[in-house]
Amino acid sequence: MRHAVSLRIGPIGFRIGSDWRAPMDQLRSLYRDYPQPYDGVADYTVRLFARRPWRQWIRPSVEIGGDYMLPEAAPLPLRQGLLAAEMAMNLQMALGARRYLLLHASAVERDGRAVLMTGISGAGKSTLATLLAARGWRFMGDEFALLDPQTGLVHAFPRLISLKNEAIAAAQGASPTARMGPLLASTPKGDIRHMVPDARAIAAMDVPATPALLLFPRYGFAAAVRAVPPAEAFVRMTQASTNYVALGEPGFAALTGLIARIPSIAIDYPDGDSAVAQVEALCAPR
Repeated sequence: MRHAVSLRIGPIGFRIGSDWRAPMDQLRSLYRDYPQPYDGVADYTVRLFARRPWRQWIRPSVEIGGDYMLPEAAPLPLRQGLLAAEMAMNLQMALGARRYLLLHASAVERDGRAVLMTGISGAGKSTLATLLAARGWRFMGDEFALLDPQTGLVHAFPRLISLKNEAIAAAQGASPTARMGPLLASTPKGDIRHMVPDARAIAAMDVPATPALLLFPRYGFAAAVRAVPPAEAFVRMTQASTNYVALGEPGFAALTGLIARIPSIAIDYPDGDSAVAQVEALCAPR
């Protein structure tokens, strides 16, 4: 590829190549504090390319490819090239990862104990992780939590935080000095802006944590808390993992072990302050 960037997010190394300079310049700027892949060798390759040569210049259209790809995926306009790169990195993980059980969850850590937050799109897990990070928690990721089947520890994957619509202003209000990417308007998921995790999250991204709480947040409802039975938590988490089936027995053992060891709690919340207060209360020393 004409333009390329290499970087490591937690234990995973990427090499991202592009037919266009602009998305790589944005990636290079936003990921400038991240290390290179171990020994300079990437785990996954990402490609942003034009399916037809003229699409590089005439109504530029970015196709997502790499080691793994979805042929039916719709291309994105060049102005959303940064989003295409982030989506492509996530795609490589979702389709290719076998070392870790991937949980589609946000994760934060305090005192070596991790809170995993998962839910459908719009549940507010990314926003909640960002707000908790602004209150002193270590941000570990907002897309994937990496559960090691052998140790039961969660490894960080602190990629850029993908903020959508109203969450952009909420996160900026909580972390006014955070570095932000460009506003990507009218994407398939609405307006998106990427936030760079704070220096602590990047510096400590090689430090795993012990899972302590599995949280199912739901935004837009009166504050409420309820325990989630293990069977319900198991079904929810099989749906929230992109490689549970591919891992087979180790994935089953890792997931059932996680649910057996830690409480599973569902919370409803009307606003960010309420959600933070609920999480703080659930994690307070007994």
